[in-house]
Amino acid sequence: MRVGTFVLAAQFPGQGQGEALHRAVRTAEVAEEAGLDSVWLAEHHFVPYGVCPSAVTLAALLLGRTRRLRVGTAVSVLPTVHPVALGEQAALLHLTSGGRFTLGVGRGGPWVDLEVFGAGLEAYEQGFPESLDLLLRWLTEPRVGAEGERFAFREVPVVPRPDELIGGAASPEVVVACTSPKSVRLAAERGLPMLLGMHCGDEDKAEMVAAWARCAREAGRDPDEIARIAAGHVSAGVAQLADRRADAAEALVKAMPGWLRQGLDAHVTVDGRHRAMRDPVAYTELLCGLHPVGTPRLAADRLAATAERTGITRFALLAEGSGDLAATEENVRRLGAEVLPLLV
Repeated sequence: MRVGTFVLAAQFPGQGQGEALHRAVRTAEVAEEAGLDSVWLAEHHFVPYGVCPSAVTLAALLLGRTRRLRVGTAVSVLPTVHPVALGEQAALLHLTSGGRFTLGVGRGGPWVDLEVFGAGLEAYEQGFPESLDLLLRWLTEPRVGAEGERFAFREVPVVPRPDELIGGAASPEVVVACTSPKSVRLAAERGLPMLLGMHCGDEDKAEMVAAWARCAREAGRDPDEIARIAAGHVSAGVAQLADRRADAAEALVKAMPGWLRQGLDAHVTVDGRHRAMRDPVAYTELLCGLHPVGTPRLAADRLAATAERTGITRFALLAEGSGDLAATEENVRRLGAEVLPLLV
């Protein structure tokens, strides 16, 4: 079982953006010290929900500050970036980190980001498959050209070539954030593992894993290949540890609703469409019920149960739900010292 931490760089009420980013960096550094497998970095624009606007840039910093930890994006939003530019950055990090970089990509949302970056609503609603395919070609072929609806350019050489990593994978690992049957099928057909969100429970995730496997079989993939790719699925969640379950839940219920209310309410749609916001308290309580929130023993049992029900053995756990730097560092250290040994 591979357990990592999910870093949103969340700006809690009363905090500055620099404070949120400092906590994000420290979370990753402590994760390596604590023996965790990985750190996954979120990306958002113009909102305090998360103040990291470029997950791949923060990944570069953290890869330079760590020596063992795998660093992934969760996710880099494809509709607002050119896939070749992202592919170049991914190849660079793959080569210079010795293969420790994972590129998580997703469709994002219908936010004003699409207007600011000139992508337009169509890039979100229709353009994700084209962007993903161009990105994958860039990461696996020596020369690439394009004749698509959104991207068209003459053939150019891929520099740097990710397959020049000595003794490592020929290209960086790519995972796809999946929230719908359409994205599940897209990931399966491309032979890519899924990143499943923290709002989903085990039953929903198990259904998505089963649907992915079915789509992969329909795409002609053999059982061994399906099993190999499926081992890369990632389950996002929340982890908060305390000596009593009530204390762990209380720490989150006190802090997370204020952050969620401030952060989610700041999202602006590009076309003015209605957007219903989750009730922050109810959502926090839901997350406490779904994920490893409680004693180390409860957390280990919850992770083991999720693995058994879904087949997913790779986790990205949000540890900064208290909003406090010292508490976050302690939470990550306890995850490594008191939960990981119970999972062996």
